[in-house]
Amino acid sequence: MAHLSTINPDGSPQVTVIWIGLDGDDLVSTHMRDNVKLRNIRRDPRVALSFDVPREPEVWINPYAVVYALAAVEPSPHIWDLMTKHAKVYVSPDAQVPVPEGSEPGFIVRYSVTRVGGIGPWATSPVL
Repeated sequence: MAHLSTINPDGSPQVTVIWIGLDGDDLVSTHMRDNVKLRNIRRDPRVALSFDVPREPEVWINPYAVVYALAAVEPSPHIWDLMTKHAKVYVSPDAQVPVPEGSEPGFIVRYSVTRVGGIGPWATSPVL
């Protein structure tokens, strides 16, 4: 799971928890309907994705990653296949996401990583 942070029209942050995964070499998320986060991305593509790991006893600060990226929203009828792929990771290896009857194409968001921060060997910028 990832926390996706976008920027509202008034400059305030908008944060939501999403499934995130890979489509080939691309970092992607799928969305069934147009919503605030997608409208925010279209207006200002700068986003941050944060990833946490399970807590370890007696560790003061666990490793975590913050991925800064430029996001692009694309309508796609293929979100159901990609959602099933992600469900197999997030829910169970046997999970299936059936295409809802009368569903319209959903959206795939592709993230172009600009910087990686946090605590861990992946961090390309120091923690402040």
